[in-house]
Amino acid sequence: MKKILSAAALFFLGSLAQAAIQGKEVTYTTNGTTLKGYLVYDDAITHNHPAVLVVHEWWGLDDYARKRAKMLAELGYTALAVDMYGEGRQAHHPDEASRYSGELKKNLPLAKKRFEAALSFLQKQENVDPRNIAALGYCFGGSVALEMARQGEDLKGVASFHGGLATEHPAQRGRVKAQIISFTGMADPMIPAEQVAAFKQEMENAGVNYKAVTFPGAKHSFTNPEADDYGRKFNLPLAYDAQADKASWKETERFLAEVFKAR
Repeated sequence: MKKILSAAALFFLGSLAQAAIQGKEVTYTTNGTTLKGYLVYDDAITHNHPAVLVVHEWWGLDDYARKRAKMLAELGYTALAVDMYGEGRQAHHPDEASRYSGELKKNLPLAKKRFEAALSFLQKQENVDPRNIAALGYCFGGSVALEMARQGEDLKGVASFHGGLATEHPAQRGRVKAQIISFTGMADPMIPAEQVAAFKQEMENAGVNYKAVTFPGAKHSFTNPEADDYGRKFNLPLAYDAQADKASWKETERFLAEVFKAR
């Protein structure tokens, strides 16, 4: 009996050792453009479960977006770090980043198609509940995620981290399906207090279930540990804030658990 129990224990431990977070480069297309994303999941999860899209900063799909996708997988979600620029393009200078992001800001239908291509790809993944999807976005990606919520995309929740809150397409009552949470630094000159106030009024007018969180002293890109380097290199008002980063992620964990449970 003792030998049988030992063998069973070894088998169980071996199964645990094989279960792990898996990440892989993936491709999907829209309008003839190849989009190169990064899919991350826990291969021990074999039942249908919620999933999350991660929309990158204006630098493009880089290791930071991949890291956030992995963190989501560690929470038990399948995550797809999306490629909004196409062909996996990354910007290495603010002028380049401004050009890439500007192409989409001026062309909402194109941004919508690329976002929906990522959403469709994620919904088709094994063990993903296609009716239980959320989206997180950082800086440029936060703005994109909010625009998609305003457009009525079928998302349970949207979280924007230091993303611009202004829009030319305000939310309309009855159109927004997602619960929304935004995280903004109060020392971020790119998202002044007036913009935060206008966003709150917009959400109130549209009857959206939302929460706007602000962090005193936090600057733009406060969740990215590389923000200080970018700020010094390009003379930009960027800075990492460990406290705001940790607090916003904890709040996001609660937010995702709430919106997925509310299905």
